[in-house]
Amino acid sequence: MNTPARPHIMTEHLTVHYGRQRVLQDISLAIPDRQITAIIGPSGCGKTTLLKSFNRLIELQENVRVSGKVLVDGENIFDPQIDVTRLRKKMGLLLQRPQVLPMSIFDNVAYGRRIHGCKNRRLLGEIVEKYLTMAGLWDEVRDRLHGPASQLSIGQQQRLCLARALAVEPEIILCDEPTSALDPASTQHIEQIFMELKKDYTIVIVTHILRQARRLADHVLFLYLGELVEHGPAHRIFDTPQQARTRDYILGIIS
Repeated sequence: MNTPARPHIMTEHLTVHYGRQRVLQDISLAIPDRQITAIIGPSGCGKTTLLKSFNRLIELQENVRVSGKVLVDGENIFDPQIDVTRLRKKMGLLLQRPQVLPMSIFDNVAYGRRIHGCKNRRLLGEIVEKYLTMAGLWDEVRDRLHGPASQLSIGQQQRLCLARALAVEPEIILCDEPTSALDPASTQHIEQIFMELKKDYTIVIVTHILRQARRLADHVLFLYLGELVEHGPAHRIFDTPQQARTRDYILGIIS
């Protein structure tokens, strides 16, 4: 019998308002360590807000109010004493469209380690090679490391952003529809990398593509109108959902 994975992230009665609008209501959940968790649900249901609550990026929104708890490794990240920089170093972030820095491929990957104090060129070179290899990009760019990152294809740029996120040695990778701007071949490449990375990282992915969630997810959270309707092992959510709204969403009856 498999032992359940320990929770890496937990929320307790998490509620989020933007001004007067309530975006998330009373969310309590556990995200297992070293698995892929997919957050699914229709547009506007709070998926991205939930993801950004895990590293406090929602605080960049105006008039945001948060109540409840988000626990990462058992520590409430909304505690006033928390070191937000240290928290965010635990988490890599991959967005819908790749956000490459206006510098070389090498410097994009080395950037995070440099700002955390690493100045040794040889060590930085080893770091860049390691994480470009993990992101499946090294063989494609090894001869043009000092060329501008902006000249890469969109799919390559997304893998570069993944390498940059991995280079600061996070524990968790947060992904907000990371393949929505990619062609099918690049999407497949990113998905294969995620499947390999979950041996060492907790991965949380927001996706509007149910086929992708079926392919990737070990665990699924279904949100609807800001509420957590159902969550659990992916096979149970997709094959034998317990809630009518979950079943209707999977069948395409509600959207």
